[in-house]
Amino acid sequence: MDNNKLLYDQKKQDPSLKLFVVLSKAYRSVADQVSADIRAKGLNTTDFGVMELLYHQGDQALQKIGDKILLASGSITYVVDKLEKKGYVKRVPCPTDRRITFASITDKGTDLLNDIFPNHWKQIEAITSGLNTEEKEQTIELLKKLGTYADRLK
Repeated sequence: MDNNKLLYDQKKQDPSLKLFVVLSKAYRSVADQVSADIRAKGLNTTDFGVMELLYHQGDQALQKIGDKILLASGSITYVVDKLEKKGYVKRVPCPTDRRITFASITDKGTDLLNDIFPNHWKQIEAITSGLNTEEKEQTIELLKKLGTYADRLK
């Protein structure tokens, strides 16, 4: 048997590639559904991500937002500018360090999320209802384990 055939047979038995493909397709399917729901509310996923972060975790330094919602630092200014023009977010200077500026959700932004978040949550529940509660919890733990391991490889 030639070495390429042997290597192919070994790889065929290893589910790593299949896991990657299935994980990627599942993520895309779920993300597309969530994105469509957010767009129906007049926002894009990045705008919503920033607003949701501020809504749930309070004021955030602009420099830290990108790390928390996986957004490139150059994009943060653009997103915050757009949200500020719509009246959903405002910039607040740090009182102790002039180099730091915080983003803060406004009352208008809070009202918008109070209005749309309950239905958004229901939509996410519907999208993930293909798994029961125990399966969701198992999936969360397995994906955390996979992500933590992958982060250590950097």
